[in-house]
Amino acid sequence: MKRALSIAGLLSASLSFAQTQDTIKSKEIEAVTVIAKKPTVQSKADRTIFNVENSSILAGNTTWDIVRMTPMVSIDNNDNVRAEGESVTVYINDRKSVFTGKELKEYLKTIPADNLMKIEVITSPSSRYEATGAVINIVLKKREDEGMKGSISLTNTQNTKNNQYGSLNLNYHKKNFTQTFTGSYSDNTFINSSLTRNTFYADNSGSELDSKSTYTGKNPSFSSTSEFELNDKNNIGLVMEYFRGNRTSHSEIAENNYLNDVLQNSFTQDIFGRTKNDVLGSNLFYKYYDKEKNRILDVNLGVNYDSDNGTTDFIRKNAVNEVTELRHFDNDNQNRNYFVKVDYTSPVGKGGSFEVGGKANFTNNVIPNNYWLLINNVPSQNVNNFQYTENLNSLYANISKTFFEKLETRIGLRYEWIDFKIHQNGTETRRDSYGTFLPNLLVKYAFSPNYDLSLTYNHNLWRPWYSEFNDFEMPGNNGFFNRGNVNLLPNPSDRLGLKFGLYKKYFLSARYTFTDQDYWTSYTQETDADGQIKTVAFPDNFKGKVERFNLSASTNQNFLKNKLNVNLSLGWSYTDNSDFNIRNGLKGAQNYLNFFSGSTNLSYTNLFNENVNLSAWMSIDNQNYGNSVANQYNFFHNISVTKIFPGAQIETSLQLMNIFKRPSMDTTTFSQIGSIRSYNRWDWYGFSLTFVKRFGNQKVKENTKTDVEKNSGGSK
Repeated sequence: MKRALSIAGLLSASLSFAQTQDTIKSKEIEAVTVIAKKPTVQSKADRTIFNVENSSILAGNTTWDIVRMTPMVSIDNNDNVRAEGESVTVYINDRKSVFTGKELKEYLKTIPADNLMKIEVITSPSSRYEATGAVINIVLKKREDEGMKGSISLTNTQNTKNNQYGSLNLNYHKKNFTQTFTGSYSDNTFINSSLTRNTFYADNSGSELDSKSTYTGKNPSFSSTSEFELNDKNNIGLVMEYFRGNRTSHSEIAENNYLNDVLQNSFTQDIFGRTKNDVLGSNLFYKYYDKEKNRILDVNLGVNYDSDNGTTDFIRKNAVNEVTELRHFDNDNQNRNYFVKVDYTSPVGKGGSFEVGGKANFTNNVIPNNYWLLINNVPSQNVNNFQYTENLNSLYANISKTFFEKLETRIGLRYEWIDFKIHQNGTETRRDSYGTFLPNLLVKYAFSPNYDLSLTYNHNLWRPWYSEFNDFEMPGNNGFFNRGNVNLLPNPSDRLGLKFGLYKKYFLSARYTFTDQDYWTSYTQETDADGQIKTVAFPDNFKGKVERFNLSASTNQNFLKNKLNVNLSLGWSYTDNSDFNIRNGLKGAQNYLNFFSGSTNLSYTNLFNENVNLSAWMSIDNQNYGNSVANQYNFFHNISVTKIFPGAQIETSLQLMNIFKRPSMDTTTFSQIGSIRSYNRWDWYGFSLTFVKRFGNQKVKENTKTDVEKNSGGSK
């Protein structure tokens, strides 16, 4: 807590210092014509916008790195992206991404940050979005000046190992035709170390695992966008994306098992993994846009394909270095997705708009596994084929209206119908279908140009990921076995938010979220065929009410003739888990949790008038999810300096990542049978050097919808 308060004080001091400097120079500024520019962070009724187009924070980073630095966003040690502690759905240029978790991380790392215009964190999305919670919309630049232009970027990063990254961006625009191409290649090595302590209540037994994992990846990718303007109102286009992941992993694990704190036995484990991942996405679109009447018709058809082919070898030895288990896995996962989506937006009366649309989505995923097991020289084989098919259809409508030029309203309703089947080894193990209404509401009242108050409400539904249904059991690198759960249920939740804005610079927010059901990781102990007790981790349905309260304050200001930009956010969170813990028998778990958080983004443009830009980012948070509780605050920071050579269109930058404290995470997970405490350290630290060469005219415009949907209902 002392560390948290110290860092919060440091963040506050940075703002106070900037304010002091602004006061000292106020008389000078009165005589200067200030050129207005978009603030780095904008806070709207339903979203927070991180404008990074001209920020020096982009240099040397990928889109994944910038997402980590976005206000209100956090990423846990499993690479899950969250906004205000809630799971998110990621969109790119208003189109839903097919990636989640680690796949999303790998894909966003292939997109150079130099392509970014802004990142929108939409905490109260309208019914237009296919969202189970919050939405992160990543908006890329769109260059529409005549001719060929682009950039070449090369980055070398020194973490524990050396990593290289390069990208080529090309854009060609001629009259009514625009072609954009991005290609990238990365050669990376990342190292993660962890210490896990498991305690089991039944017999006071326990285990301790010390592991070190090395992950390597050689990942080429490309994306292409072709767009042709048929006339002033009609556009057609095609988006193609390809990603190849060539990855290997090696984990070395030392395991000690105890009974009443007395050492019983010791083992070592080596896990070798090799994977080839291919992802191909396509989106054919047609857009009708009548700018005079502000009517938009947007039609999208797409096919997405994802394959994951790999092998894993698991070698377990006892204390005398004799092999006791040898396991080998083959997998060839293939996922296919087909969709058609239609959206229509039109003004209604004065100050109003109506939006309606729908989507038909078909998915076919297969996960075949070939599992060989050798115990004490006795072999066995287990072949498993898991198939998941899904048809998810949706319809939605939003109505927005402004009254008296002060009261903005938005009412939305989305209906989703899902029908899915699960087959295991050719046998149907589950089929289910159900429909869900998902309402949302936004009301914003402006008391004056300097004071406004917003109220938002969203009902959400989080569905299990298809692979979480697969109950095929496999060993993990933490000494446990892992399997899915075919009986998982969807989880509804409700979110109510208030936001008070002052002078368009200061914002006070309050949020209340509650749910009566969720699914998190559960654990059980079972006896295998050899009479040995094993621990199995699996997703399970947890009943019980959970209530979360959040208070936050933020400000974004420019000082020193708009050269210094300071964004500061401070928050407090309180969670009531009492009913959840009692109903699920989570012994030792805290019923009431509270913690502070904070983040700041600082940037200084054109230092000493020498085309030198400085930027810094700091964040502190405490991640608590379901039956997992953080034992310490997490502190991240990033400092970069960029030198621009305008005549040669060259940029060079130096970035320092977490140089004062290496990132780590310490959490405890509570279950019915015991507790698991995990301490993780990963190597997102060190420094990087980046060289960027640009060519052609680099003028850009916003590549996202600027229609009535974005300018009504408080969503502008």
